[in-house]
Formats: sequence, C-alpha cells, structure tokens
Amino acid sequence: MDRMLLESFPFRIIEGLMIAGFATKATQGIFYIRAEYPLAVSRIRSALEQCYANGILGNTVCGTQFSFNIRIFEGAGAFVCGEETALIASLEGLRGTPRMRPPYPAIKGFKGQPTLVNNVETLSLVPWIISNGAKAFNEIGTDLSKGTKVFALAGKISKGGLIEVPMGITIRQIVERIGDGVADGREFKAVQIGGPSGGCIPASKADTEIDYEELAKMGAMMGSGGMVVLDDSDCMVDMAKYFLTFTHQQSCGKCTFCRIGTKHMLNIVTKLSEGKATLADIDELESLGQSVRNGSLCGLGKTAPNPVLTGLRYFREEYEMHTRGKCPAKKCRDLVKYVVTDNCTGCTKCSQECPVNAIPFNPYEKHEIDQALCTKCDNCRIVCPENAIEIADVNGQN
Repeated sequence: MDRMLLESFPFRIIEGLMIAGFATKATQGIFYIRAEYPLAVSRIRSALEQCYANGILGNTVCGTQFSFNIRIFEGAGAFVCGEETALIASLEGLRGTPRMRPPYPAIKGFKGQPTLVNNVETLSLVPWIISNGAKAFNEIGTDLSKGTKVFALAGKISKGGLIEVPMGITIRQIVERIGDGVADGREFKAVQIGGPSGGCIPASKADTEIDYEELAKMGAMMGSGGMVVLDDSDCMVDMAKYFLTFTHQQSCGKCTFCRIGTKHMLNIVTKLSEGKATLADIDELESLGQSVRNGSLCGLGKTAPNPVLTGLRYFREEYEMHTRGKCPAKKCRDLVKYVVTDNCTGCTKCSQECPVNAIPFNPYEKHEIDQALCTKCDNCRIVCPENAIEIADVNGQN
C-alpha cells in the first residue's frame, strides 16, 4: 500500500513531510524506502529533483525563511526495521535492532537529535487535512478511529487489489460488496488482518467494524493493512505455520522471548501440521504465545503470536483435530494422501506432469500413486481432465 502511494502520489508524500517538518521546526527529512522497491525510489527521486529545481525544497523554501532538505535512504528490507528505533539504527549505519524506550525518538532519535517517525500513509493524509480541515476529516470514520484506511485485499476473494475504505466499515462489507465474496462452491471462513503479524477473525465475526479499537479486541490489528481472505479450503494451522515461519526468520534476535519463543512456537505448530502434537502441546503453545507477546522488546515479537493466538481463540477445535492426525481442510501434507478414483480413463496426463515419477506411465489403465514417492505437489489433481484424483486423509477417508 505504501509502495503504491510512493509510486503514484510522490508529491503528496513530500508535501506531508514538509508540513511535518515545518510544524516541528525540523530542517531535514529522510525517505526510508526498501531497496526492493526501485520504482518507488525512482519516482520519489524524480519528484525531489523537480521540487529542488522549482525552489520548493532547499534553504529558502519558496523564498521564505523556512529551510527544508530531503534525501532518500534505501533500506535492506529487514522486516524489523518497521519498528522506529530499529529504523533509526539502520539509518545510522548500525544493525537494524530496536532499543529500549524511553528515551523516545521524539526526544532522542537519529544521531541523538529529536526525530519524528511516521509512515507513508500518515504523511499522505496531512495535505488533505490541511486543505479540507480537521472537521471534514473527523466526519469520516468512527468516534475513536477517524479517516480512511488502505488495505491490500487478497487471498480467496473474487476481486482483490488495493482498496481505500472509511474506518467503521465492516469486514463483511469489504468481503462481499467490494471483494464480491469467495469463489462459487466455497465458504467464507476467516480473514487475516494486519500483515504477517495480524490476527485471524472468523466469518462468524464478520460484522466487526474495521477500526483500531475493535480489531484489538478481536486479537488482530490494523498493522500494515494486509487483508487475506480465507475459505473452507484453508487450514488455520497451516496459515499459522506460514506466518510464524516468516516472523521467526525476521526476528533480529535481540530479545530472548522473540528469538527463542517464536522458534519453540514454530516447532509446536510444525508438530501439529504433522499430526505429532498432543493436547498438552496446544496448551503449551498458547502459554508460549502469551509470554512472547508480553515479554518481547518491540512490536515484531509482541505481535508475532497473533496468528496462533487468534487461531486458538476461534478455531481451537481445528487445532485439536490435528492432534488426532486429521486436517479438515486437507492442506497439511503429512496428514493427507492423493488417491485415484474409478473415474480415471488412463489418459496419462497426471503421469506426465508428476515431477517425481510417483505415477507409473500406464496408458488406458487406472493409474496408481506411489505414496512413498508422492510429494503432494498437487500437479496431478490440477491437470486431471476427469477429476479422478482426490485428496484423502492418511487413513483413507475422502
């Protein structure tokens, strides 16, 4: 979402940064942009060059006494640098790790100077508020959460993409009216909100309003504005494993709760996906998640357990089924197998597409899948013209 704003509305962000600089009597502004976003970097650089050429930036902004200079710093893409003190450390050429607060950056930040850190979306709103007034802005949203929010609507949704919605809109309105619902034949199951550290809100709570307070009550957060729609073919354990793998890998390792705690949590979730965990492991997983959330130094560790804790809060039965070796969504590879039904005509398409030769090439005969070789890549089921390949539990139940 921020990349879209940088690429599409560079002058609006520059104006917001300048207004913030004028309000705080700052003289320098810095764009911290991931180096993986070359178009955003080039668009901002071009916009800055035009501003300097027209006297909008520099030592005498538009001929006034106000001086303001802006430069670009390309970050290395560490997720933890989304935390303000880690970002400042990265700017100073240090390893991007957070530090204890206070002092807060507003008191002692970049090179020991008072520093205001805001994200792109916040700065982009400043010019609009200045032009239209606080009253107009406050008329949008809820009592405590004003304005609009940009989300990246993705997942099992008919119409995905970047959307801007007013605070207070419900999850159901976004999924059904804007996203046009999930695919035909599938059932809306949940939505994961807030990026990799966001929480999963079930379809039964889809009438929840989108604002900071309500999402926090649900165990989720606004976060980076990611909104991933899940249907009944998605496994909550598999989703938790996916996001926890990412946050664990992105941990800077500075604090024990985040470094060690997320690893232990990932180990338990992995055991669940393999059908090797017990109910006691689920209790330990929940306890670990709460400890990591309460004891971590920065927002990465404090929010990393969210996908797991909300999964346990709303989908505990699904977690417990994994301890019995059953994945209801049939997504966990160790708990399923691919079988060929009597609809098979022996066309050999599945055999030709199998990357590990787990299906012998037997034209005009019903095919068999060597379970010892099968990697559950799903190629065979996708290419079968007769829908003759199904996913079954390891015990053989379809």
